[in-house]
Amino acid sequence: MNRYLLWIAFLVIFFSGIPGQAFGIPWDRLSPEEQQILRPFKDRWDQLPAERQERLRRGAERWQRMTPEERKEAEERFKRWQELPPEQREMIRRRYKEFHNLPPEEQEKIRRGSKWFRELPSEERRELRQKWQNEERRDSRPKWPREMEKGKSKK
Repeated sequence: MNRYLLWIAFLVIFFSGIPGQAFGIPWDRLSPEEQQILRPFKDRWDQLPAERQERLRRGAERWQRMTPEERKEAEERFKRWQELPPEQREMIRRRYKEFHNLPPEEQEKIRRGSKWFRELPSEERRELRQKWQNEERRDSRPKWPREMEKGKSKK
């Protein structure tokens, strides 16, 4: 159960941009269900910023609405997140921020591409990943040798 609560806290803090109330939410005003879910925060609840309290509370509400299957899926995602090296987590956070700074049209274009990719058969996804990784390796070479090669071929 403790992992569930950590997962909720992570999701709420990381993915929620919901503005908080000007003043915090007293612990006693939380529903018994919310208190149960947010129990790890009880001792320091009053010291948390109002915005964070509100995000945690909304996360607890979402957790209550999840089906058992959705909760299990969320737990698995959180476990995979915890197992990632810190550098990779930081890269994901950075990309998340970059994505949300994009214009809505660009975000939608990326969402459509992501949906298209997820709907491909697993074998096609694997082949595309391999192709893209090979292209990345080629593109990561220093630019000047390629430019020199282009110059030679033009002569």
